Amino acid sequence: MGPPAKSAPIIIVGAGIFGLSTALHLARRGYTNVTVFDKQPYDRTGYSYLEGCDAASADLNKIIRSAYGSQTEYQELTFEAIEAWKRWNDELASGTDLPPGMTTKDRVFINCGNLSMADGDMLPEFEKATIRTMEECGHRDTQLVTTDARHIEIAKSKGMNFAMDPFQRQTRGRANVGVLDSSGGVAIADKACRMALHKARRAGVRFILDPTAGAFVSLVRNASGRVSGIVTKDEKYHNAHLTLMACGGWTPSLLPALDGLCEATAGSVVMYKIPKASPLWHRFAPENFPTWMWKMRDGAEGGLYGFPRDEHGHVKIGYRGTKYTNPCPQADGVERSVPVTRWTEGDKLTQIPAQAMRVIRRFVDEYLPELAHEGIDVALTRVCWYTDSFDNHFVVDRVPDTEGLFVATGGSGHAFKYLPNIGNWVVDVIEGVDLNRAAIRAWKWRHLGDNMPSNVLMEGKKGARALGNVVLATGTVSKGNRAML
Repeated sequence: MGPPAKSAPIIIVGAGIFGLSTALHLARRGYTNVTVFDKQPYDRTGYSYLEGCDAASADLNKIIRSAYGSQTEYQELTFEAIEAWKRWNDELASGTDLPPGMTTKDRVFINCGNLSMADGDMLPEFEKATIRTMEECGHRDTQLVTTDARHIEIAKSKGMNFAMDPFQRQTRGRANVGVLDSSGGVAIADKACRMALHKARRAGVRFILDPTAGAFVSLVRNASGRVSGIVTKDEKYHNAHLTLMACGGWTPSLLPALDGLCEATAGSVVMYKIPKASPLWHRFAPENFPTWMWKMRDGAEGGLYGFPRDEHGHVKIGYRGTKYTNPCPQADGVERSVPVTRWTEGDKLTQIPAQAMRVIRRFVDEYLPELAHEGIDVALTRVCWYTDSFDNHFVVDRVPDTEGLFVATGGSGHAFKYLPNIGNWVVDVIEGVDLNRAAIRAWKWRHLGDNMPSNVLMEGKKGARALGNVVLATGTVSKGNRAML
């Protein structure tokens, strides 16, 4: 099937990064009848978790990194995104068309670097592969080894020496082996989403952001089985020539065709709050501290990542060493993992798993002892729901055997950095433009087959990662959502 007519009605379900970016780029390509639905009132909450939002894209900050081992498709996509992030910063600085509530002093990307740390004296193979592919693709000396004298001098010349040993490991006589991705840094997530929303509206996209009018209930099919639109919680039908599902962690349970390909999984987040009067305010500022990752591919005892403080003093640390699930029986009898958030009807999940808290606290004791010295402890915990594919590649394709239905999901914890540009690629897929590119081939609808998965999906309620079988940080074992209170 060819692309829709420019005036054809297009519905996007979900105003996270996939939905925002796709809407913006559809409008830029001349599509004049694009509507985005979401149940979260982002105009009121400004995409801020601290103001009541709860979605993977609604966050304080996200890591920007171009380091991807041998996966050059994401490496090059990130460099494209970084250029777009810089343009967005320039637009803000110019003050020509500021989003509501933002000023010329705001930035959506801070190039403070991203430090990937090992726990020993040797670089992991992933980091070695990154350095090789960067050199092969013309990005020499963007990846700086913390123990290499020449690289230390390069970091100094870039004004990033602070990021080569931000945890003061050498001063403490500890191992300090890692790689600084000097191209990376931090995206200010809530402000970035607000900017994308503003840009899309300016380009002519319509947004319905409301707990009732914007809440997706079901797809509608015509007599031939073609998806012809959606019904929302206010019982209204909305006609569409093309419906795109970009619902973040809710996508797999709303679209059963994704069974075995994608699953909603929970990341665990803690936030520390640095008082302005503390000497750590300056130390953890983004001009003095990078984003970082620690043992990200080492399983349950690793998988940490973190950030410099934000403008309010929050220092966020996340854990993805174990990707938790919440399997629930669906109408068709299949157990699918469903997010438990502030926007879940009924019970809420208010504590992170004890395993996640143990790994985070052990890391903080070893790497950030100054927090305890200043009497600063965890101020807030959060469970953040992502959509993992079995191979960590995105899913951007038409849904097989379902005319009129498209999906953009499977962010697998690394999609946010592409907010400025991923929609351009999604529209390419919709229009059938240059589909042989490596990234687009990787995002096609697929099945596990004989491949070894990066993520084992749909283990059900008996699985060790199911929250019903997990001890929470309160010391209780959850047995369904009610025990999570």
